[in-house]
Amino acid sequence: MEIGNRNRGRPKKFTPSEGQNIIQAVDRAIEVLDVLAEGGSMTLSELASLMDQSPATLYRVLSTFQARGMVEQDQLTQEWTIGVSAFRIGAKFLRRSNVTTRALPAMRHLVEATGETSNLGISKAGMVVFISQIETHESIRAFFPPGTQGPMHASGIGKALLSTFSDQQLVRFFKVSQLENFTPKTICTADDLMKDIAMIKSRGYSFDDEEKAPGMRCIAAPIFDFQGQAVAGISISGPSHRVTPDLVGKIGALVKAAGDEVSRSLGADI
Repeated sequence: MEIGNRNRGRPKKFTPSEGQNIIQAVDRAIEVLDVLAEGGSMTLSELASLMDQSPATLYRVLSTFQARGMVEQDQLTQEWTIGVSAFRIGAKFLRRSNVTTRALPAMRHLVEATGETSNLGISKAGMVVFISQIETHESIRAFFPPGTQGPMHASGIGKALLSTFSDQQLVRFFKVSQLENFTPKTICTADDLMKDIAMIKSRGYSFDDEEKAPGMRCIAAPIFDFQGQAVAGISISGPSHRVTPDLVGKIGALVKAAGDEVSRSLGADI
């Protein structure tokens, strides 16, 4: 059995910052869980070879975890895997992982970095529902109070979420959605929207160029959960005279980084 074919390598070791009190034995034991989580399942000899550790030492660690249900061993194959207790601990993390709460630090950072309003929205019944907002102090600003709904095809967050749809989901979306025209810049055909979605996928963020409201622009990126599912979108919105075309790339990079940050906090592998 080739370990290299089943694993991309040893997980990055935890490096404590100076001054922290670290129990090395506990740190090494947790690393065993990291390796098993990455590898899926492996025998004691595979694990020892991958970690460059003594099989006897690792067996004691595994036996201790097994007693707590943190790991399990298949008696037939002799392979070790992550146990149900590890899942329960992870599930407790997921129960407290609310996307609105997790997104707030990233939203605040976006407001500070851009001077514009940051929004958080989700997809529901073919519409974008805004669930959180941090406003800029500028007198002219975008305003979407929680609960406000908007069309998917004519909003930054909506298009960012559409870019994560499967082909089947897009077919259903186009079948039931009317691509209403709001401004001369609204994307109103399936072909044009598909071209825009392809651009969003390639650069990692969407751009609403006055497509819903004249004089307002929005740049957004999707947020993913631990299963890789898009659960929300994060954005920056502001008037066109401040969110100018030459700033779109810079702001887009910031918004994409914010989306990735929140995604990682929800357990996504980004």
